[in-house]
Amino acid sequence: MTDMATVTRTDSRVIRRAGRRAGRAAAPGALLAVVLTGQFMAVLDASVVNVAAPSIHTDLHATGAGLQLVIAGYVITYAVGLVTGARLGDIIGHRRMFLAGLALFTLASLGCGLAPSTGLLVALRFVQGAGAAAMIPQVLSLIQRTYTGTARARAMRQYAAVIAGGAVAGQILGGLLVTADLFGSTWRSVFLINVPIGAALLALGARWLPHGAADRGRGLDPAGLALLTPAVLALVLPLVLGQPEHWPVWGWACLAASAVAFALFTVIERRVAARGGAPLIPGRVLRLPGVTLGIAALFVTMAVFGGFFFALALHLQGGLGDTPLRAGLTFAPAAAAFAVVSLNWQRLPARWFGGLVIGGFAAYAAGLLLLAALLHGGSHGGLAVYWALALTGAGMAAAFGPLMTSVLLRVPVADAADATGVIVTVNQLAIVIGVATFGTLYLNLAGQLPAGGSQAAFRLLSAHAVTVTCVVLAAAAVGGGVLAAIRAAATRQ
Repeated sequence: MTDMATVTRTDSRVIRRAGRRAGRAAAPGALLAVVLTGQFMAVLDASVVNVAAPSIHTDLHATGAGLQLVIAGYVITYAVGLVTGARLGDIIGHRRMFLAGLALFTLASLGCGLAPSTGLLVALRFVQGAGAAAMIPQVLSLIQRTYTGTARARAMRQYAAVIAGGAVAGQILGGLLVTADLFGSTWRSVFLINVPIGAALLALGARWLPHGAADRGRGLDPAGLALLTPAVLALVLPLVLGQPEHWPVWGWACLAASAVAFALFTVIERRVAARGGAPLIPGRVLRLPGVTLGIAALFVTMAVFGGFFFALALHLQGGLGDTPLRAGLTFAPAAAAFAVVSLNWQRLPARWFGGLVIGGFAAYAAGLLLLAALLHGGSHGGLAVYWALALTGAGMAAAFGPLMTSVLLRVPVADAADATGVIVTVNQLAIVIGVATFGTLYLNLAGQLPAGGSQAAFRLLSAHAVTVTCVVLAAAAVGGGVLAAIRAAATRQ
């Protein structure tokens, strides 16, 4: 009897464990919710701080350079660490890396929200970016390894929507949180809101994320890593800090060094591949039909996005004197249109997708030109501005969503992690470069309010600057459409 009872209890435990495993396997929607929410938080934190910057400046007496590092520190470590995070996910397991990155991101968010000084806040923003860089590359790998066929395409569509949608939502959420001043927290709530969400995701992720086997055969490619990390850092750092530091000599030296490092990286990666090793960026992925042109078009999409939202946010709060809440809510039509198009474009016939991308770039450019016409006189532009913003958001979604999905679906599952690191790094660099180039254009045209000058005069200067910037951005969007058209023609052959 004792033996029978022992066997029965053992069998019951085995059955319960099998049931729990089956339950996890039967709920892929839960996995998608966990990883995409983590993705959304990480993308959001790259833009949500922009609206909170004036409050941080007042509360912590941050200098201009310190405030810039609060905003940029996250982006720097995020962009630099993405490719490394992708490879580490292959080596030690995507589930482990996602949860470890999420834990680091959540703890750093708590520290940021409680930081008593600018120096500590800057340091913790770097740590927060490192957590995001460890977490985000695992998202696509987990999706690729969990879903197939139509379900994978649907998951890819939602993945693409979250990448760009999170950045748009950051402008709105930042304004809402700073204005709400929850429990007297002012700017701190933009960081502290990550803590309960991150804790919940850690609990759910530990339950729902699959225990995939690590690829023990893949190495870290130390030579490639030793070149890629400083190359990306040398590119990002001067682009982020160049404008507030008046483009010092060291910035130009860093850019030159970055170009040399990227060239050496290409040579090293080819040699690693020729020896049968595992390069950080597999050349076979870039040689897939339409992938390189698709990544180039995605770069244009996100560069225009970064420059547009940066310049318009400055114009709204600086030139027009809007509050953070009003400035944030101004972007709501763009966010709503982006969400609607992102979640519904795949309902169209598949043969329309190539034309949809080209049409999306055209709508993107048309919305920007309409905004230029409406804002040039120094007014808010009335209700027509919201229609122009909606057109801009819809055009961006129509270009970005199908393009991102098409590129990702061409990547084999075995290369999903590396491809994720490359694509997300390119997207992040595009935003930084967009802010640096188009943002600098706006700032140089707008200048600063001179001593004794009137706000009305500065409003006109800012209106002129944002008008010219929107026209240049529209031209860049047209260039993206040309790249998309070339890609569509090439992949049809």
